[in-house]
Formats: sequence, C-alpha cells, structure tokens
Amino acid sequence: GDTATFQRVQEAYDILSDPQKKQEYDNPNPFGHNPGGGFPGGFQFHMNGMNLNDIFGQFFNQGQRPQQPRMQTLKTSIWVTLEQVYNGGEQMLRFQTINGLQTVKIDVPRGVEHGANLRYDGLIPNSILIVEFRVHEHERFERRGADLYSHVDIDIFDLIVGTTVKFETISDKTLDVTVPAKTQPGNMLRIPNEGLPKKNGFGDQYILLNPFIPDTIDSSITDSILRTRKS
Repeated sequence: GDTATFQRVQEAYDILSDPQKKQEYDNPNPFGHNPGGGFPGGFQFHMNGMNLNDIFGQFFNQGQRPQQPRMQTLKTSIWVTLEQVYNGGEQMLRFQTINGLQTVKIDVPRGVEHGANLRYDGLIPNSILIVEFRVHEHERFERRGADLYSHVDIDIFDLIVGTTVKFETISDKTLDVTVPAKTQPGNMLRIPNEGLPKKNGFGDQYILLNPFIPDTIDSSITDSILRTRKS
C-alpha cells in the first residue's frame, strides 16, 4: 500500500543521510568489497535484500499517467430484410465480449449491400465493432444492385389488347401499370425510381410479364382480338 511504500522510502532516506549507516551500506563486507555495487558503482541500492531502486521507482512513478488499454476488434454478422434495406432503421445486437454480454443498437444503412462490412466506433468502450450485413431473399423482388425485378402473371389476351395491372412496390405503394396493346410475351416494363436507395437517388423497378392462357375465354375478348388484328 502507499503507507508501506512511504515507510520504506523513509527508511532508505534515513540510511543515506546517516554517515555510519551509509558506510555500512556502501561497504557491508569488512574487507571493503561490495558485491551489490553500492553508491559509487552504478547506483544499485541494495540493503538486507531490499532494492532501494524499486522503492524509489514505486514512490516517484505513482503519479505517472496509466497506460491506455488496447483497442479490441469485435466482429459479428446480422440478417436484414429487403424492406430494411429500403427503409433503413435500427437493429439491436447482443453478443459476448471479454467484458461480458453486450447489447448495442446500430443503424442499418439504406441500400446496404449483401456481404457489406461496416465499422461502428464508440458503441462499446475500447472496442471497434465490425458488422457484416446479409440480406434475406424476397419472395416478390429479385435484387440486382439497386434495381428490383418482379414477375407478374398476365392473361395472354391482355397482352394482345392491352390492359392495366396493379403493382405493389417495395415502398408499399400500389401503382396502376399500363400494359400496351400487342406487348410481346417476356417483355419487361420499367418503373423508374421505384427500386432501392443508392448514392444518387433510387434504382428502378422492372416487371417481367409472364403470360398464361385462361381456362375460359369470353367471346368479347376474342372479338376484341379479331378487331385488333384487323387494325
């Protein structure tokens, strides 16, 4: 403790300030040989197994600034939905560290790519947090960069005569999408700026039209098709 260290330092000063004790310290051997070096040779202070260098070092170094702890790097991965990629938001993380169980809240960046590794500083003391983002596949949207692709089934006769289909975007908007007459099977319709966020705006939404032949055909439809072919 501090009291014990101070007492040992005081004892050392008493030895060094008393000529007789100092003589005994410098020459503990009656023949004048001091294996410890004594004062004159290298300032190695030893007496009765006590290293005075260590005592003085402890006493005078107590006021020095403690060494800063080393930074540790923590890595984890999380799964997010495509809706989270579009909207961003917050995500809670819990994981084990050398300091015990940690719970932190991170921001999910809008438009984050699958497999992206992002760094978060200051969330955990003396730590750098690296988070790998993994994006779940979506049942309605296929992601290609910031663009989205969706399949829509459509009556083949609607491709011939033209129609309007309702389409729900990733942003929860329901749009009326016009399918022009005589649209070829497999054609894609493009809806600009309805994809995922990117650095400068948004990607596009593409609709792939998958035609099918209905089980029953209304006569009015066939009449319309005949008129279309004649035009």
